[in-house]
Amino acid sequence: MVDAATSDEMPLPDEAELEARSAPMERLVTVYGGSGFIGRHVVRSLARMGWRVRVAVRRPDLAGHLQPLGAVGQINPVQANLRYPASVLRAAEGAEVVINLVGVLHEGGRQSFEAVHNFGAKQVALAAREVGARLIHVSAIGADPNSASSYARTKAAGESAAREAVPEAVIFRPSIVFGPEDNFFNRFAAMSRLAPALPLIGGGTTRFQPVFVGDVASAVAKAVDEIAKPGTVYELGGPEILTFKQLMEIMLKEIDRKRLLVPLPFAIASLQARLLELLPNPLLTRDQVKLLAHDNVVSAQAIAEGRTLEGLGIHPTALGAVLPGYLWRYRKAGQFTRLVA
Repeated sequence: MVDAATSDEMPLPDEAELEARSAPMERLVTVYGGSGFIGRHVVRSLARMGWRVRVAVRRPDLAGHLQPLGAVGQINPVQANLRYPASVLRAAEGAEVVINLVGVLHEGGRQSFEAVHNFGAKQVALAAREVGARLIHVSAIGADPNSASSYARTKAAGESAAREAVPEAVIFRPSIVFGPEDNFFNRFAAMSRLAPALPLIGGGTTRFQPVFVGDVASAVAKAVDEIAKPGTVYELGGPEILTFKQLMEIMLKEIDRKRLLVPLPFAIASLQARLLELLPNPLLTRDQVKLLAHDNVVSAQAIAEGRTLEGLGIHPTALGAVLPGYLWRYRKAGQFTRLVA
């Protein structure tokens, strides 16, 4: 299980972990997209469990940061591109479990939502079926075939493709994921350094249930360990349900900065996003504006049926236990800033 560490430092392994690492690692798991934000935490969890981890990525030469997470030779990056089925199948050969973590937040070049979330997910699922591996697929809360958002529609299509190829697949739908390398709090904290105000899209009333990346990795590890129920869709959320405005207020308090929070109607936000989409790494897209029109929380049905972190025996980590460990870098004096209660 991933430690709920509040900094980038890795905890020292205990004797049991060292023994597991030194034992013969005969069981292999392939993780597609294992070099990303969620991926590196999943890879570390699996390595600590004693698995050999094959990390399938487009650029193995850029995945060197994963090597220290396991014993020598335990983590092996290989080349695979979801647009090319042969490379996907080759990366799955010999694996007992296949995990798909690949996803994009915005489209760019050939990395479209359709290519990554739907076509790519289908290729991973077909590869898992071909080699006889169990499949774990990470999607997102809000996946909906009828959504106005292309992101949400293709996420739903990817889930369907995974279930069609491997009916016993375990699917995880996390809410917004936070942690040291996240793309949410880090982005807005960085914006607050220069911008005198931050936008509250749609008034900032959209509700989220932020989930710690370590808890998501633990859930995936539970599925690998066959604790999760096959053929089940789990919804992963943290212990707090907060509005977008509340998240901005928490972030600003943590970095000790005062900024205006300006309500921005969806229509105006969409117009601004049209211009921002021209940037290589846009701060906002029209598709994201559509997503923000709907709450991003665990459903009542999932809670009733135990398809949650708690249902897997995981106690969700609160924002306050993690945010101080990485947002300090955005304070005026960094770690030397004296916060006033």
